[in-house]
Amino acid sequence: MLEPQITIVVVPRERFSFTRESLESIYEHTQMPFKLVYVDGNSPSHIKRYLEEEARKRNFEIIRTDYYLSPNQGRNIGLRQVKTKYLVFIDNDVLVTPGWLERMFECAEETEASVVTPLTCEGTPAHEHIHCAGGQVHVREEIKDGTVRRRMREKMYKQGKKVEQVRNQLKREQTELAEFHCMFVRTEIFERIGGQLDEGMMNTKEHLDFCMTVIQAGGTVYFEPDSLVTYVPGPPLELSDMTFYMLRWSDAWELASLHRLRDKWNVEEDQYFTNRYRRVGWRRHMTITRPLAARIGDLGNRLVIFGKKKTRLEKILVPMDKALNRYLTTSQARRLSQIKKEAQTLKEPEKTPMGASSR
Repeated sequence: MLEPQITIVVVPRERFSFTRESLESIYEHTQMPFKLVYVDGNSPSHIKRYLEEEARKRNFEIIRTDYYLSPNQGRNIGLRQVKTKYLVFIDNDVLVTPGWLERMFECAEETEASVVTPLTCEGTPAHEHIHCAGGQVHVREEIKDGTVRRRMREKMYKQGKKVEQVRNQLKREQTELAEFHCMFVRTEIFERIGGQLDEGMMNTKEHLDFCMTVIQAGGTVYFEPDSLVTYVPGPPLELSDMTFYMLRWSDAWELASLHRLRDKWNVEEDQYFTNRYRRVGWRRHMTITRPLAARIGDLGNRLVIFGKKKTRLEKILVPMDKALNRYLTTSQARRLSQIKKEAQTLKEPEKTPMGASSR
């Protein structure tokens, strides 16, 4: 049997309740040999047991932490275990299709791409509605009144289109943008960009930062439409998802990520950023606060928020959500600080990230 050239690194995205469906999809639809590292960031006990049983049966590695992880934290933990020529970052809410891995591998081999992005769909029914088919991401320089202004440019291609409507228009081609929902990466590129992903990018736009960094270092990004995957977003389906979901989409993490992107790439804080500042926390509002308000009732006076209507009860729940969110992020920061102190006291090896344990 051939030695695997690819390591699949699975990381938690925003919830744990889709773990089984996603993992079983990978094993059902992947024929070529691969290694798998599963980064388990403090999943609930029933998910932990499931992963341990599957690891024994399928012989993959689990790295578990007893605290929640930001996306790039999880990816870096997995990255440290990779010894193969290629790796795939994939979130724990992604479904794949037959040939998904083979087609990206072929693309990388034939084009010498540093990064390959599949045709990525969103939601259910799976594999029908496009989320991303490559795109643009770069800093555009403009001169106004003798001053050079640097602005972010971001655009995803074919978003919202049905696969069946545009399939014949899609072709393998060089692009600028890949999403971390599923991303095929030539491991060597990390030697050129500092060895790991930027953990200052905590919960949003980290894929933009990575793609621009790769291209800046002389790497290339390719879109491979014959590889098809779908990510299935929340809302959180189980109560045990809720804390992680709220932390994952916390105001503090989102603002920190946007500020890091602005400062790192020395770009104007223009409408690109101000629009996102206004929408900070929108996922929690759409998936938790608004549905909760609707369920409880009170369809009285309405206010406009995010271009949609908001009930009086929702107006009350929003500051409560903000306060709870601040508490969660503060508690998480304190916990990580304590873990780091304990690790230093015990003089743990650097390869064991902040108290993580592995099987």
